[in-house]
Amino acid sequence: MQPPQNPGPHPPPFAPAPRPDWFRRASPGRRVAVILGSVALSFLLLCCTGSAIVGALTDETKRTRTGTSAEEPQQPIVVASAEPTEAQVASPIADPSATPVPPGTATPSGVARPSGAGPSSGAAPSSGAVPSPVVRVKTVTELSVIRHGAQTIKDSSLAEGKRVVRTKGVDGVRTLTYQVTTTDGVQTGRKLVKSTVTKQPVTEVVAVGTKKPQSSNCDPNYSGCVPIASDVDCAGGSGNGPAYVSGPIRVVGNDIYDLDRDGDGTACD
Repeated sequence: MQPPQNPGPHPPPFAPAPRPDWFRRASPGRRVAVILGSVALSFLLLCCTGSAIVGALTDETKRTRTGTSAEEPQQPIVVASAEPTEAQVASPIADPSATPVPPGTATPSGVARPSGAGPSSGAAPSSGAVPSPVVRVKTVTELSVIRHGAQTIKDSSLAEGKRVVRTKGVDGVRTLTYQVTTTDGVQTGRKLVKSTVTKQPVTEVVAVGTKKPQSSNCDPNYSGCVPIASDVDCAGGSGNGPAYVSGPIRVVGNDIYDLDRDGDGTACD
């Protein structure tokens, strides 16, 4: 038996694949860019594949720990009716799962529930508006008394110490005008805006006597002190007494001693 003929030289078993013609015709810079792009694309694919593998492993781990949704216990679903039942109307708290709200605590709507009122009492919350105070201004007129004064004068015709009212005193009147401010019926301000004297006062005049009393041995018919005697003559005259008086003497009564010879009312002048 003849050995197989060698038809020719055999290519090496791991010979590199022939490169395309465009790569050989490309410039060196373009070749470098193509090589770098291939490396970057390979790295990107490797990263995406690794991320997918890690995500799949993580999801599998979570499913193993938590289990499926079918294995978890189902929570009961409570459907609240729109209208309260008879038990809810009779009892302040119909739902056992509801938390009671103490009196005076603000509800979710922002309105505090008054003490003693149930959740379904139906009482409308107050608006909380404070009424504005009522302020009024009015004019008030008042009368004030002006006390009269007093004046004292001396009168020699009156006996010493004697007092006589010559002019009677009268009080005056002053009119006062005020501006009064009230708030809700309570006086909060008072201001004097005008003052007028509507009646002038009259001053009281009192006379006080300064005349000294005459002694008991003087004759009252004369203003001077003429002694009381059987006969009185002017001193330095031709009379023979027994009593004498120096003038001038004014005759206020009867000239019983004939001292006023010329009758002018003045004796011994």
